[in-house]
Amino acid sequence: MAHPENGRPTEQLTRVGDVELAWDELGDPSGEPMLMVMGLGAQLINWPEPFCEMLGERGYRVIRFDNRDAGRSTKLDGPPPKTIPMLFGLRRGLAYTLEDMADDAVGLLDALELDSAHFVGASMGGMISQVAGYHRPERVRSLGLIMTGSGKRTASFPRLRALGTLLAKPARSREQFTELVLKTFRVIGSPDHETDEEWLRENAAAIWDRGHSPAGVARQLHACTVSGDRGKRLRAVTAPAVVIHGSRDPLIRPAAGKALAKAIPGAELHLVPGMGHDLPPALWPEIVDTIVANAHRAVHTHAAAAAA
Repeated sequence: MAHPENGRPTEQLTRVGDVELAWDELGDPSGEPMLMVMGLGAQLINWPEPFCEMLGERGYRVIRFDNRDAGRSTKLDGPPPKTIPMLFGLRRGLAYTLEDMADDAVGLLDALELDSAHFVGASMGGMISQVAGYHRPERVRSLGLIMTGSGKRTASFPRLRALGTLLAKPARSREQFTELVLKTFRVIGSPDHETDEEWLRENAAAIWDRGHSPAGVARQLHACTVSGDRGKRLRAVTAPAVVIHGSRDPLIRPAAGKALAKAIPGAELHLVPGMGHDLPPALWPEIVDTIVANAHRAVHTHAAAAAA
C-alpha cells in the first residue's frame, strides 16, 4: 500500500488492463475508500494534499491517481486527434472513450482489492465518475461531482474566453507551461476568491516534470466530446450523488451543473457563490462538508437495504 511516509504520500505504479496507473493515498488506511478522479490533462497532484487530508481527517482512505495519458500513467502512442473531430465529438481518430477511462478507475479498485468506493470527480473526472455510476453501479458507493456536466450541449458550451484556454497553443517548455497555467486560471478561476499563484506555479512545474502530454490532453478532450449527452444513461445511476458547481464557472457553466443534477435520480445540487473552475482553499471546508454529507447518504442507503 502507498501510505504516507514522513508526511508525504508514496506513489506506486499498477497495471490495469492495457495501461499502468500511477496512484497514491492519504488519510485513514482502514477508512472507507474515496477515489479522486481528476480532470482534463490534470494529474493526481492537482488534488491538493491539504484538501485530501481534510477528507482523510473525516475517516476516509483517499486514493488519488493519474488518468491514462496524464502524469506518470501510461501515455498512448500516435498523433493527437484533429481539431474538428475533437471539438465536435466525431469518432474519426478516437483513441479511447470515457467508458475506457471509467474502466481504468474500476480496474484500479480491483488491483487494490476494493469492492467499491466513493467517487469524487472534478471536471472531466466528474464525467468519468458519472460513467462509472451507470456503467458499473455496483462499484460506486456515492458520487461527488464537482464543476462538471452531463454532456448536454446547450448547457455545456463554455464561454468564449474560457473556450480559448482549451485551444491555446501547447507549451514547449517548463517555463511556457507554467505561464500558460497561470494565464488559464486567471480566466477560469474563481473571481470572488484569491488565487494562490505561488501554488499554481509550483504545481505547474511539478506537472511538467511528472509528464505533461499535450497529445494526451487532446485525446482526453476527444473522449469527452464523443460521449455526447449522457442524460438518459444517467437515469440508471443508483448511488447518492451531489453536484457541486461554482456560480461563476466560465468553462463548464452553472447551467451544466443544474442539468446534471436533474438528470441523476435523487441528486442534490450545491451551488457555490463566486466559485469558478477551480478549488479555492477558502472553499475547501464547504466542499469537503458537502462531499462527506453525500457519502453519509450512501451509508444510510446501504444500512436500510441490509435491514430490508
